[in-house]
Amino acid sequence: MFFFKKRKAARILPDNFTVTAHTGCMGTPENSLASITSATEYGADTVEFDLHFNKNGEPVLSHDKPTGNEYSLNDAFAKISRCDSLGINIDVKNTEHLEKVVPLADKFGLLERIFFTGITDNDVEAVRQKCPDVPYYLNCEVEKSSDGVYITALVNKVRDSGAIGINCRHKNVTKNLVDEFRRNGLLVSVWTVNRSNDMRNAIAFAPDNITTRDPEKLRKILSE
Repeated sequence: MFFFKKRKAARILPDNFTVTAHTGCMGTPENSLASITSATEYGADTVEFDLHFNKNGEPVLSHDKPTGNEYSLNDAFAKISRCDSLGINIDVKNTEHLEKVVPLADKFGLLERIFFTGITDNDVEAVRQKCPDVPYYLNCEVEKSSDGVYITALVNKVRDSGAIGINCRHKNVTKNLVDEFRRNGLLVSVWTVNRSNDMRNAIAFAPDNITTRDPEKLRKILSE
């Protein structure tokens, strides 16, 4: 079962719309426990952080190759487990020991809250083999086009990958693209939307999720 926190933010948005706090939100250090705390304090439905593996093969919060000073995934899950309903977007940077994620999530009762992003075509097989029950978005670059043939091809690519939807930059997404994905039962998640004008533009095409470094600002705009 895939976890979503239900929240109606505005009439034009889907019922399952979520605000995701990008790692390092509200000026906190990236991939830190402080970033997780900030996400909860500023109204995010989901927290995002990067996943890598240290020299011992243990999962840690890191965008690049770990140096040894990173927070462990165990520490992050322990902190999140004290929040009743915070979703967990794990941005996968390395799939080598990905099978270690599920037992840790299960240990803290978080298995139904986790999903993966950062998954490219080259990562799909590893995810399917190592974490077959964890939902994932397919990361894709979206061209600046509302052409129906292009959008249909993109929908088919995401659907054939087994992903629950697409995770992409917000700049080239259109209402036509979102509508076509929705008609095919797929989700659209956009990143990283930080400026007020970009937030309003993203809200207008009604994705299922907006990822931002400033969840407080996004919540204020949503309440307008």
